[in-house]
Amino acid sequence: MEKSETILYPYHDSLYVNLTNRCPCACVFCLRQTMDGVGESGPLWLDHEPSFEEVREAFEKFDLDQYREIVFCGFGEPTEAFDVLKETAAYVKEKYGKPVRLNTNGLGSLINGRDIVPELKGLVDTVSISLNTPDRETYLRNVRPAFGIDSYEAMLGFAAECASVIPRVVLSTVSTTLTAEEEARCAEICESIGAAYRIRPFES
Repeated sequence: MEKSETILYPYHDSLYVNLTNRCPCACVFCLRQTMDGVGESGPLWLDHEPSFEEVREAFEKFDLDQYREIVFCGFGEPTEAFDVLKETAAYVKEKYGKPVRLNTNGLGSLINGRDIVPELKGLVDTVSISLNTPDRETYLRNVRPAFGIDSYEAMLGFAAECASVIPRVVLSTVSTTLTAEEEARCAEICESIGAAYRIRPFES
């Protein structure tokens, strides 16, 4: 496992922010089990968690005109570094005026010990949450969250609250990991809370 200081990395037409390798989940399909990076990112295992000052310096090395949006998503759960996430999102909004997306497992309020959704308002334009399964038992088995069986309801509650204050909320599952019937149930869950549903590709 090679470590680096890859804080920012381009992927498709977006610039991704890699703040932490910490995550309270151990998903059976997590790409961290089979690779060290995505696309041409290089290793995303960090030798340390960057401060806001280090993140800001990293941004100065990129031409932001090349990217459609800024995405908080790396080899860890971004809300594990929530203070740096917020400061960085505010900086991106003020200096570059770029849309901001947060890719998350939806357990940020459990991670931080408080309801963090109000703190995302105005900083994040899109929240993409890993739904992964249509029921709590399968979620516990496949996602293996550190917070146990109540994690599924906590994630759905987080998603529903985000849908009330964030312009766009997307819940996703991984292709090939669910049956068509399970995907249909996931689509119903998304519709019930006012979120879009996305089936993201499996990467191995």
